Amino acid sequence: NAFYEVDGSSPASAKSSALAESPNGIYIIQMADDPVVAYEGGIKGLRATKPQKGKRLNARSAHVTKYVNYLNGRHADALSKAGGGEKVYNYHYSFNGFSAKLSHGQAKKLQSVDGVVAVRADSLGFLDTATTPDFLGLTDDGGLWDQLDGVDSSGEDIIIGIIDGGIWPESASFSEQVDYSFAPGSSGKRSLTYGPPPAHWTGDCQSGEQWSQDHCTNKIIGARYYNSGFGGNSGIASSFPWEYISPRDFGGHGTHTASTAGGNNGTPITGTPAVLGTVSGIAPRARIAVYKVCWETGGGGSCWQSDSVAAIDQAVADGVDVLNFSISGSRTNFLDSVEVAFLFAADAGVFIAASAGNSGPAASTVAHPGPWLTTVAASTHDRYYEADLTLGDGQTFTGASTNQTGAGEAELVYSANVGLAGADPEEVRLCYPGTLDPALVTGKIVLCDRGIIARVDKSLAVFMAGGIGSILANTGNPSLNADFHSVPTVHVAQADGDAIRTYVTTDPTPTAEIFPSEFAPAPAPFIAGFSSRGPLLAGDGDLLKPDVSAPGVDVMAAVAPPGNGGEDFASYQGTSMSSPHVAGLGALLTQLHPDWSPMMIKSALMTTGYDLLSGADPFAQGAGHVDPASAADPGLVYDHGFFDWLGFLC
Repeated sequence: NAFYEVDGSSPASAKSSALAESPNGIYIIQMADDPVVAYEGGIKGLRATKPQKGKRLNARSAHVTKYVNYLNGRHADALSKAGGGEKVYNYHYSFNGFSAKLSHGQAKKLQSVDGVVAVRADSLGFLDTATTPDFLGLTDDGGLWDQLDGVDSSGEDIIIGIIDGGIWPESASFSEQVDYSFAPGSSGKRSLTYGPPPAHWTGDCQSGEQWSQDHCTNKIIGARYYNSGFGGNSGIASSFPWEYISPRDFGGHGTHTASTAGGNNGTPITGTPAVLGTVSGIAPRARIAVYKVCWETGGGGSCWQSDSVAAIDQAVADGVDVLNFSISGSRTNFLDSVEVAFLFAADAGVFIAASAGNSGPAASTVAHPGPWLTTVAASTHDRYYEADLTLGDGQTFTGASTNQTGAGEAELVYSANVGLAGADPEEVRLCYPGTLDPALVTGKIVLCDRGIIARVDKSLAVFMAGGIGSILANTGNPSLNADFHSVPTVHVAQADGDAIRTYVTTDPTPTAEIFPSEFAPAPAPFIAGFSSRGPLLAGDGDLLKPDVSAPGVDVMAAVAPPGNGGEDFASYQGTSMSSPHVAGLGALLTQLHPDWSPMMIKSALMTTGYDLLSGADPFAQGAGHVDPASAADPGLVYDHGFFDWLGFLC
């Protein structure tokens, strides 16, 4: 098997390689036999299971079942030779192997077992954390939606798999029946429903906490959850009792990525962000399959590799056409377990979009190195809301803001000077909720410094203390974000914040007034400061990563109310947000060109990308910003596949 002879990954070399101790006691074991999507025959009594070109795997066929049983037997035999252990997952379809709870000694013993390619300690990944269809030109005459016979059919019968933190099924972005108002000047509505799932879908709907079979519909056609890396259901219940032990989303990240990639068109925004109107997914008629591997752990979503590989493996068996993976990944290893699972998924015809990471602007921070997937950087888009604030001495500043109403002239105070007795001074300066003194804040506007905690938590602290408005001042990070705050808020640049801080600490009677926000079209796209960039560490930089850039700043989409202050929609930023834009485009191009391979789609997006306004830096923007209309007809495409990847790895 040629694949396992590259990059020192043969069974012989596995015997002598160093093995880190697993932090959760789980190890991922990669076996030498081909996974189902790559097996071309050769074992007596076992027919080939690799899908024919242009076809999807039929995981329920008799010969696939027979080969899976053979692989399971090989897994069990290898585990027994290491002295046993607790099996966690069997992997068959896009990764051949298993994960097991083992002692470090047992894991090292497995390295020398015949047929074992590699043993790797489980590792923890993290989530890389509304008019983008207009900005991307999808709504233009002749745009990609137009080329697919209109928005009402764009993404039809394409299945997008979302490997993330679950989904909030009650969101209007995932309604099975969508009622749209006609254009202004006309009357009435039109109603669109979804038919049965595509014939190649073989997935399932897993029940769980506040989730039943009824939560899967003809829009959300499948849902599963994976938590063995955290100790299973009991581990989640004891460590993260707020989480739903089911495909239901708690934090909101999974719902946001799913609705960005494939949420319904023209969904009315409700709650605080309602001023923004409506939102739409990039492939609004696509079906969504959910694989929850990330769990809200009290400071962001965390995800074990053993669970992620299980989800990728199952998604390929279920019949997804596209996968989105807005989760951190390896910067150095083409052949870590997740990357290998993606390699075989891509070979089986699945287009994969993955987030580049949020560790910019430092060099060589980009993740997901494999040439078989599309790694996405984050950039800005042209929707920008701003508001003015005026100080008592006449100085006026403009910053990012989504205030529907302003805050009338009131006394201005600096957070560092209005803390509760005994509160941590640094937390007071940064406006931690519960640290501001209502006796000193009520009825006033508060200047808060940016940093450490969520930006919206700072305005929440002002609201809790009775304040009527806040000014959020940068202290290093260059981005300005039009978040949805608890009180009217203006987010200003560092230099403006310094000037305001000087005024409030030197004027004997400082005051400020915050005005309502206004829409201000902004030049775009610029690369986001947080977006990870190359040169790629894996392969000594011989491969350009990221591949492309897409909108990832202030992206409005559906979220889960429990993790978002009760709101159904919110604005997030991160390469987590740019990746599902490309997953949605992958779905549209799959529909437009059903004969194209995932690499042909990737090629079309790369060769038609355009330079960002921040400069043509390939280590930041990749091949450029995606241009869907041009990608639909790029003139030519460069295809590459399994044996090209082997040659590259060699």
